[in-house]
Amino acid sequence: MKHSIPSLLFCAILLLSGCSKSSDPQTSTGAVPQRGTIGVSLLALDNPFFQVIGDNITATGKKYGFATIVVSGDKDVAKQSNQIKDFIVKKVSAIVLSPCDSKSIIPVIQEANAAGIPVFTVDIPCNETGVKIVTQIASDNYGGGKEAAQAMIEALGETGGKVAVLHFKQAESCLLRVKGFQDFLKTHNAKSTGKIEIVTELESGGAKDMGYKAAEDALQAHPELRGIFAINDPSALGARAALEKAGKTQVIIIGFDGQPEGKQAIKDGKIYADPIQFPDKMGIQIVESIIRHLSGEVLPPQTLIPTRLYRKADALKDPELK
Repeated sequence: MKHSIPSLLFCAILLLSGCSKSSDPQTSTGAVPQRGTIGVSLLALDNPFFQVIGDNITATGKKYGFATIVVSGDKDVAKQSNQIKDFIVKKVSAIVLSPCDSKSIIPVIQEANAAGIPVFTVDIPCNETGVKIVTQIASDNYGGGKEAAQAMIEALGETGGKVAVLHFKQAESCLLRVKGFQDFLKTHNAKSTGKIEIVTELESGGAKDMGYKAAEDALQAHPELRGIFAINDPSALGARAALEKAGKTQVIIIGFDGQPEGKQAIKDGKIYADPIQFPDKMGIQIVESIIRHLSGEVLPPQTLIPTRLYRKADALKDPELK
């Protein structure tokens, strides 16, 4: 049976049309159109707090059509700098950082700026001159530090006493926490007879092992110590282990973060209280900020998410705890 040339052409057009439709991901699978890649370098992914931020950036990015590359800076500026350089080579759509050191990271942020890649910070700000940060999403760390001081005053009562600070000075967020703690205590001491004196500030590295060693050193230097303010839950939990070994569990610990392990320690009476953060909100809001910026919207320099003081009474009602 013979076909006319017009008939054959018509059939060929139909076949090509059918092939085209079946290979289109939007029509065959309903997938979200891909908008690019977000490169994310966080302070340390062995800290559950940053893991939550990373997980929420990934999930929210996927929802809006972004692939994500999430890596751990491991508190190493050189390592984080190389990660950012890699993002620049990959020509990512945006870079998100929790700077390992806000000053030392300046040169590589400037490289990203020169490449035209927008840079955002989450949790740890970079308020240095000479760099362009689109916006910063962070906890109100200064306000959280004041809440930590409020909890210490509450716990030590009218007698006050000597306290130690377990610090992590290379993170600007921790500098703000300690500043809030110091300022609130200064105001308290000016009008109270039960003064609280900060007798030492020791480096905790924001980690359990270094927190343990710092608390041990603080106890040896100041046997009469009544309280410890640790800048995050891992260092607070390390300090608690040191207190238990020394038989000084009466020393009050105030932590910071509200990680599950920290909240459980509050319920168990091992930590008195935490100003808690909301890392899930940070991860979501940073992706939303990227989308708004790429759409041409001018964003505020920073958005601060308030902390909330979490005590044993809160832990006892917390359905997520044992």
